[in-house]
Amino acid sequence: MDIEQKQAELIDHFVTQAASLKAGGDSSSSASAAAAALIGEATSNPNLFAFSEMLSVPNLLLQLEGTEYAAYLDVLRLFAHGTWSDYKSNAARLPQLVPDQVLKLKQLTVLTLAETNKVLPYDQLMLELDVLNVRELEDFLINECMYMGIIRGKLDQLRRCFEVQFAAGRDLRPGQLGTMITTLSDWLTTSDSLLHTIQDKIRWADNMSEVDKKHKKDFEEKVEDMKKSLSLKAEIDIRGHEEIYSEPGGVMDFEEDRSRPKRRRHPV
Repeated sequence: MDIEQKQAELIDHFVTQAASLKAGGDSSSSASAAAAALIGEATSNPNLFAFSEMLSVPNLLLQLEGTEYAAYLDVLRLFAHGTWSDYKSNAARLPQLVPDQVLKLKQLTVLTLAETNKVLPYDQLMLELDVLNVRELEDFLINECMYMGIIRGKLDQLRRCFEVQFAAGRDLRPGQLGTMITTLSDWLTTSDSLLHTIQDKIRWADNMSEVDKKHKKDFEEKVEDMKKSLSLKAEIDIRGHEEIYSEPGGVMDFEEDRSRPKRRRHPV
């Protein structure tokens, strides 16, 4: 099963679980605890990296808002849009994360960094992930990111950086949709302009091809005309020579010459 299908199934599972929570705003401790536990389970799942669908479930919000477990909503928002640095900045008012959640949030942090930069310096990654050395960082990128299928890239030890080739997308942050639409619109405009340019180049190439064909045809016709002219001239020259040799007295007949008596030379 590929990562997209597994992700979709997990999202459906947790959304169904959240929607099945007792409706009507029951603020009992047990209902709120169940909602908080569901968030903890979702954010600890090693194969789930999208959480905005759970945030859109009204029952989940009703069970947690205004209760002692309300901070778990902030945890869910953190995993939907935040990073490990965001957690450290707000750790005092958030529940303590378990190791699986810490790992998940660090994976999501790498995805966030890869959104805007395709070359991630090791120093930046070690700072953002609280990693102490390059070996630990590379192990994390290989075992916890690339093997999981959420990112692909090349580890460049010489340049001390990670070159991103692919990164899974995260949940859209509030207000990010408008920016994305603008970016896509700009991309579409640029693509249309590029397409028109390519079409113009193709038409130009077709025209040049026709011109080249015409030039080639004209050249071949000139060559043929020259061949005919040379052939005609050669034929005329040959006929001229034949006429010279065929004229009376033009060439002495050898038999006639042999039949004439030889003159005797008298001694002086």
